Amino acid sequence: MTKGPVQLDVCVSFGLPRKGLPSASSFRKWAAAAAQGRIRRADLAIRLVDTKEGRALNRHYRGKDYATNVLSFPVDLPEGVTLPLLGDLVICAPVVAREAAEQGKPVLAHYAHLTIHGVLHLLGLDHEDEREAEAMEQMEREILATLGLPDPY
Repeated sequence: MTKGPVQLDVCVSFGLPRKGLPSASSFRKWAAAAAQGRIRRADLAIRLVDTKEGRALNRHYRGKDYATNVLSFPVDLPEGVTLPLLGDLVICAPVVAREAAEQGKPVLAHYAHLTIHGVLHLLGLDHEDEREAEAMEQMEREILATLGLPDPY
């Protein structure tokens, strides 16, 4: 754990109309909450996409032919290069909206959860086994609680 406020530079881009989507400042706030106490400084990009782009990226990088809610692309710097780059998140807006409706969650809270989930992946956390999944879910609950948001599970 690191002390003090995180210095986070977040670039948010929209690959679809912004109407009905959270603001760039919301994504920055959620990413900073996930990074707080875990890193000192980082740069990351968040891109909001439609189903077509989300599906193409998931197919190309994961071999899965469907759009998923969030994709995390941790930076892979060459040896000896030290930059504060964390990586990229791609969030598929139509999938997030559909999931929130299906699960009876406020859409804004679902965006917050998936942003935090993605940032934790960029920081090296995973949920490949039950122990990792439980630890990551608990972190997500705690971070969301600091933002006044409900338990997503």
